[in-house]
Amino acid sequence: MDTLLKETVDTIVNSRYPGMSSEGRKLLKEVLVRKEIEKGEILFEEGQVCHHLVFVGKGMMRQFYYKNGKDVTEHFSYEGCTLICIESTLKQEPTRLMAEALEASIVYLLPYEKLMRLTEVSWEINMFYRKVLEHSLIVSQVKADSWRFETARERYNMLLHAHPEIIKRAPLSHIASYLLMTPETLSRVRAGI
Repeated sequence: MDTLLKETVDTIVNSRYPGMSSEGRKLLKEVLVRKEIEKGEILFEEGQVCHHLVFVGKGMMRQFYYKNGKDVTEHFSYEGCTLICIESTLKQEPTRLMAEALEASIVYLLPYEKLMRLTEVSWEINMFYRKVLEHSLIVSQVKADSWRFETARERYNMLLHAHPEIIKRAPLSHIASYLLMTPETLSRVRAGI
């Protein structure tokens, strides 16, 4: 058995729905597809329809888009995190987002169609899926509120405390765009801490 698969499923399930039985976890493991991605490789591109939820087993990924010719980081995912293009996956329409490996990564793809079939036969999988979506919505709301109400320094401090791995591992240019700052502003904020 793939040890990384077991660790990844356990970490992600424990973070969203820790009460899931070993049978529920086994159902998930049976449908996940392992994919190795090189640093800089794009997992999905703008204009593609997203057919998977992504579990990150190893490495770091980022979701991003282009606005006015600028690359804007939307989200970071690393070991034990999920990555999903909610609108594209749920509506089965092309996404505006792209996903790139910031490090050599191993991800597990959860085909949305198979997940939907599992939610019909397993209450636990249904609850897990609900918790993943709820978490994603909360993260989006917290990020939007941060952009609206917090200063640059507050946004950086929040990221530093909530996700120190991002600060340690992601390029500063991507961190700056994620926090809606210029790299120069980010440098001043970091210098002031």
